[in-house]
Amino acid sequence: MAELWTLSAHELVAGYGAGAFTPAQALDSVLARCDAINPQINAVIARDDAASRAMAAASTARWAAGAPLSPLDGVPISVKDNLLQAGLPATWGNPGLAEHIPDQDELPVARLRAGGAVLFAKTNVPELTVQGYTDNRIFGATGLPFAPELTPGGSSGGAVAALAAGIGPLALCTDGGGSIRRPAAHGGLFGLKPGTGRIRRGAGFPAILGAFEVVGPIGRDARDVAAMFHWLAEAEAPVPEGPRAPAPQRILYARHFTDQPVAAEILRRSDGAADQLRAQGHEVVTLDSFDAVARTDAIWPVISTAGVAWLCAADPRIGATAGPAVSAMAETGRGLDARAYAGALVAIEEMRLSYETAVAGFDLLMTPAIAALSWPKGDSHPQTIDGAPVGPRGHAVFTAFANALGLPAITLPLAAPPGGLPCGVQLVGATGGEERLLQIAEAWTA
Repeated sequence: MAELWTLSAHELVAGYGAGAFTPAQALDSVLARCDAINPQINAVIARDDAASRAMAAASTARWAAGAPLSPLDGVPISVKDNLLQAGLPATWGNPGLAEHIPDQDELPVARLRAGGAVLFAKTNVPELTVQGYTDNRIFGATGLPFAPELTPGGSSGGAVAALAAGIGPLALCTDGGGSIRRPAAHGGLFGLKPGTGRIRRGAGFPAILGAFEVVGPIGRDARDVAAMFHWLAEAEAPVPEGPRAPAPQRILYARHFTDQPVAAEILRRSDGAADQLRAQGHEVVTLDSFDAVARTDAIWPVISTAGVAWLCAADPRIGATAGPAVSAMAETGRGLDARAYAGALVAIEEMRLSYETAVAGFDLLMTPAIAALSWPKGDSHPQTIDGAPVGPRGHAVFTAFANALGLPAITLPLAAPPGGLPCGVQLVGATGGEERLLQIAEAWTA
């Protein structure tokens, strides 16, 4: 039998149901894997083994009685450090919150707990989850298990590094500008950003990115991601057993956004992904440059810096201990006025119309998920892409527009060639289109 930490969530659940092994045994395997690999990657930053073993023991009893609570009962799931889980630290990567241990779960965490999931660990983040790599002054930098010196991206970098290393099959994460989809691509994983409002939030840290930020799952297996989304979204119908064949879709494939550079290797493999989708029966129309969402580059910094400035003023623990990057964002945000914020909101609605016009007649938009392969984990961003100098978000150009428009999007992983690094493509759907994205993901072979 394969070691239990290598199994997907649905394989674990099938084994529980057949009596082949128990949730307690699966948790022990995952914790042992964490002990073995986490010192090299620094992905998990907090555990309460006694509490998680109690959850696993309760799940073992439910499975023995034939009464699991959900399709996730007994599945070990990690929680990103900007989400509140009772009894474990929630530091948001900020030294002022280093001793913060909440006494209640945030709503998505509570939903997982109610379904019997084994919430066994918290995973590392950049400070305030507003950067595209994973490092902070409390816990340090996170690296990839197959390249520990390189970043898994951010802000869900700890979750992705843990999953890629076999520390649990699923992770609960957030995405405010690509924080699920980009790290998933760096780790060779599936990552779903649901549309705005699909998964309830509350009882957590302030939403400094407003409706831009949503909760979603990352996993090694698309069926697991679908099951977790359906449970968190409180969908009426569970995910059917077995892979689902999606209906043929008309997909617009944009290789670049305006004049932003993309690594040649990523474009080559994204082109191959387009061919794979064609072979699966989808119509894919290639467009080299897509200009309809160019305003994102002006919108996202206004929303993010204004939110950081507000938070630093509202919570002295954070403002007094913020690092240089966060302090610089707060300073920029303090220089904005209400007109700038209102202008960003107006620009979002104007961009929505431009986007809808540009994708009219198509079911989905496809792009590369990342513009650059992983870079050294201590650097906030790559300095150049395809030979061109780029700024802090040059690697992140493809994702934030979906947050601004509230649209669902998913990363489909592209496996690494020998000696290379993984990447991924992003599919963006229409409002309410998560199911269509998940069906394509379940039929995907990296």
